[in-house]
Amino acid sequence: MVEHLPELIDPLALAEKNRQFKGSMPVSKMTRMQDILLRREGEVRFELRFGKDGKFAVITGRVEADLELQCQCCLGPIACPVSSRVSLAVVGSVDEADLLPGCYEPLLFDKANIPLADIIQEELLLAVPTIPQHGRCEAYKPKEKGPKREIPERPNPFAVLAKLKK
Repeated sequence: MVEHLPELIDPLALAEKNRQFKGSMPVSKMTRMQDILLRREGEVRFELRFGKDGKFAVITGRVEADLELQCQCCLGPIACPVSSRVSLAVVGSVDEADLLPGCYEPLLFDKANIPLADIIQEELLLAVPTIPQHGRCEAYKPKEKGPKREIPERPNPFAVLAKLKK
């Protein structure tokens, strides 16, 4: 574990060294999430372990944050604690991704360093509900029904046809 978090990482080299990163970063640094957030304050907490599983370099751990999203029913704020288990395998191609065990998701790596924040942000985005809404949203409460109104009975317009048929 290190005190200073690097901006760019080489996941293959980190897996060879069995490195681990634990810390937090501001939600405001998550640029792709800005459109879905009501408030951009707060911290994303993470713990990532880089290692090997057979021939694959893997990244495992956890990403958590307390986000404020917009309820898609009433458009009000909704506190959304988000937690995601990270289970990635570093691959160089789509063909290699097809060979992964079912417990890993592929992380396509083209030998250039990647931002650590991107890995964390992707996992957080996958954990955010597709349609955030309150459990019992006020927008969908059934309206109170008033007293039942009697509707006068009207004659059937086809009754004349029934008489002609006889």
